[in-house]
Amino acid sequence: MPETRKAAPAAKAEPQTKAEPQTKAEPQTKKRAPRRAAGQGAKTIVIEQHGSPIGCIVTHKRVLRSLGLRKIRQRVTRPDNPAVRGMVKTIPHIVRIVEG
Repeated sequence: MPETRKAAPAAKAEPQTKAEPQTKAEPQTKKRAPRRAAGQGAKTIVIEQHGSPIGCIVTHKRVLRSLGLRKIRQRVTRPDNPAVRGMVKTIPHIVRIVEG
């Protein structure tokens, strides 16, 4: 004989009481200072690619791409900070800082 399935018993309704709604505690996050755009008072430098990355080691190619350079004679504007200066210093044979 085939087994017959019994219907699940109905859930009992609990009496509703007036309770205060539970509010989730919001996690506290650190507020960051708003970022300044490159053209709004922040010092910037113009970097130009003047050499080819062909034959360079992979890390030099990665630095070039992270600066946003792809083609020879392409120029990009980046913030003038130690991180960007260090990247330019890593590959001086490929890029140069353009004055003015």
